[in-house]
Amino acid sequence: MTENPDGSWVTQQARNLTWDLQERDLPVRFLLRDNDAKFSAAFDEVLRAEDVEVIRTPVEAPEANVIAERFVGTVRRECLDWMLIVNHRHLERVLRTFVDHYNGHRPHRGLGLAAPARTNVVPLPQGASSIEGVSRRDRLGGLINEYRTAA
Repeated sequence: MTENPDGSWVTQQARNLTWDLQERDLPVRFLLRDNDAKFSAAFDEVLRAEDVEVIRTPVEAPEANVIAERFVGTVRRECLDWMLIVNHRHLERVLRTFVDHYNGHRPHRGLGLAAPARTNVVPLPQGASSIEGVSRRDRLGGLINEYRTAA
C-alpha cells in the first residue's frame, strides 16, 4: 500500500499478483479496471503475459464499477467498520482473511448461495466448536464465523 500510487508502483503490484496467480488452482481469466492514468500499458502487458484479459471500464459509465464498489462496501460494512486497524501489515492480514472468507465460505445469492471458490476451504483446526453436526470456525477474533457440516 502507498499513499500516492503511480504507474511504476501499480505495475510492480501486477508483477507481485502474477506470482500469486501461478499458485491458484483456478486460473484468473479477466481483470476489470478503470481508465486511471496509473494503469499504464506496462501494467496491462504484465497481466496479458499471464493470459489474463484486461478489460477497461467505459468512460463516464459509473454503472460499470458497480461490482467493485459493492465488494468495497461489503468489506467496509462487514469487516473494517468493526475493527481498529493499527498499521499496514495488520490491514493486509485482515483483508487477506476477509477475502479468503468472502470467496471460499460466504454464500452469494447470485451463485445459489454457494461460495465462488470452494477450493479455498481448509479443514477446521482441532478445538473448533461443533454442535449437532455443525462445526464453527472463528476468523478475525470472532468477527466472522464459518460454519460447515461436521465430519
